[in-house]
Amino acid sequence: MLQIRKSDERGLANHGWLKSRHTFSFADYYDPSHMGFRSLRVINEDRIEGGTGFGTHPHKDMEIISYVVSGGLKHKDSHGTEAIIKPGDVQRMSAGTGVAHSEYNELNDQVTHFFQIWIQPNRTGNPFSYGQKSFEKELNSQKLVQVLSQDGKNGSIAITQDADMYISRLKTGDTLEYTVRSGRGVWVQVVKGKLNLGENPLSVGDGASTEDAQNLIFKSFEDTEIIIFDLAK
Repeated sequence: MLQIRKSDERGLANHGWLKSRHTFSFADYYDPSHMGFRSLRVINEDRIEGGTGFGTHPHKDMEIISYVVSGGLKHKDSHGTEAIIKPGDVQRMSAGTGVAHSEYNELNDQVTHFFQIWIQPNRTGNPFSYGQKSFEKELNSQKLVQVLSQDGKNGSIAITQDADMYISRLKTGDTLEYTVRSGRGVWVQVVKGKLNLGENPLSVGDGASTEDAQNLIFKSFEDTEIIIFDLAK
């Protein structure tokens, strides 16, 4: 059985310089029926105005993933990492025993659109670690690209949790079949476009989840991009 989370049902934070949609409870947005999905704790769809961003702030014991859709995100942390996250890049920051970092829109005249995702690690007290990789080439040539996994398989970035993350860019009329294995839970987030998931129409910002072993059939009605999270219990 599929559970659908429509885009306009998400929490909304509008700070002027930042507009953020919260799939799950976050900061001042609280919904006891949407606290997360398995180890997936946060999906925030953020749009940051040019020349602004998040000042230095701390994290601990969380896998923090950023995926930039457009624009550019400037990252700096207390462990000496400085990087620019560009469209098609996935960044994984394992906060571990502690890190402070900042994130700013690299561009002064353009909004940066990105997803910030938090996944709870399978153990606490890990050392800090950082990973970043561009998947732009693969996303433009493959129908389904694995970007995160527990063991770094298929060229993905390793994460401290039994969680797989895939990104798919579908052309108009494309179909994609994804098998949900027994005991796994899958969350789908629509980044762009319109599609059907089985008989269920989904559009930009919508989410869908299932914890049933089944084959998910996606069919796009326009150029579409989705994120798929495949999670252990």
